[in-house]
Amino acid sequence: MTVKTVTMPQLGESVTEGTISQWLINVGDSIEKYQPLLEVMTDKVNAEVPALYSGEIVELLATEDQTVNVGTPLCLIKTFEKQEEVAVSAPSEVVKESETTEEKPEQSSMKKRYSPAVLTLAHEHGINLDTIKGTGLAGRITRKDIQNYLNTNQVTTTEVTESEAHNTEQANQEMGIYTNQSTKREIPVTGIRKAIATNMVRAKTEIPHAWMMIEVDVTDLVSYRNAEKDKFKEEEGYNLSYFAFFLNAVAKALKKFPELNSSWQGDKIVQHKDINLSVAVGNETELYVPVIHHVDEKSIKGIAKEVNELAYKAKHGKLTQKDMEGGTFTVNNTGTFGSVQSMGVINYPQAAILQVESIVKKPVIINDMFAARDMVNLCLSLDHRVLDGVICGRFMSHVKEILENISGKTTPIY
Repeated sequence: MTVKTVTMPQLGESVTEGTISQWLINVGDSIEKYQPLLEVMTDKVNAEVPALYSGEIVELLATEDQTVNVGTPLCLIKTFEKQEEVAVSAPSEVVKESETTEEKPEQSSMKKRYSPAVLTLAHEHGINLDTIKGTGLAGRITRKDIQNYLNTNQVTTTEVTESEAHNTEQANQEMGIYTNQSTKREIPVTGIRKAIATNMVRAKTEIPHAWMMIEVDVTDLVSYRNAEKDKFKEEEGYNLSYFAFFLNAVAKALKKFPELNSSWQGDKIVQHKDINLSVAVGNETELYVPVIHHVDEKSIKGIAKEVNELAYKAKHGKLTQKDMEGGTFTVNNTGTFGSVQSMGVINYPQAAILQVESIVKKPVIINDMFAARDMVNLCLSLDHRVLDGVICGRFMSHVKEILENISGKTTPIY
């Protein structure tokens, strides 16, 4: 018999800590190797931490909603090598036994153990948790179960009975949420929101931000994309987005001005050879920044495909740790929300972030005459320890030049 310690893994290149969203096991539970033990949230990714050993849970060393550093002990597992060998040699008997064994009382009680994240989502959407079948350990309801329920039922508003309202209020009080209908509602900061807050404070505290903006005439780009989008969608099955053209232009500009593809690392500046663009995608409640690798080596079709795949993964909770790693520069499509001007917070430890704003038709003077043109603002936040206005101005001018000269003759999609 040996007691093994499970520690907090590093779930990303720059991730130093994570918040425990929920435990999937209890003390005394028997677990198999690679069985998920807990869910962890960071500012980069949500992930399950698996058991590295088979055995019995001896002790939980951290609590739900606790933020712990990488390497912090999470739980203790008592391993039994002989029992593991029996389980492996006779899998059919183990399955048969599990099918005929009645549900244990302690397993049944776990169904009612809701994590704060589950309770918050249920409260926000007026969901009666008794109506949801959990897929977690011993039938426990997870955040993914709530999200799948919302996606399936497209819940927007729910009529709540008097008893359900009482249950919801009781759950709120257990979470520390107290409401006063005439004044305010207090919601504790937990999970991914806490992780994002920590990273944003770090970025704004450590990085001296500077900002600049340019206006770009993308009339030809709009015409080109509109002429190709229907055929592209029919042949490829996904959208030819404007964002793919912007990412292509940024990758070309970073190739020419690699100073922006850098990060500050204390006593040195690291300039990255690979151009890996972090892009913001999300679902109804959470925002993620996965990475498209080697963007300079991809066609516009290839970029559009990866954007589509990452957006799908984010919406359905399928992003992995690998999807989040290795970003060297961030491009944020704030124009999706109709924004025309914004200053992004740099994605630590990168040196810059570019906001692509909404394309707006405006009157512009060309050859002393007014013309209706499609215009877009590009807003760059930069780390002034690494970059200055001269190099960033040249970078932005080059991006502008690329975008204003896009056409079917100069910019192939495939």
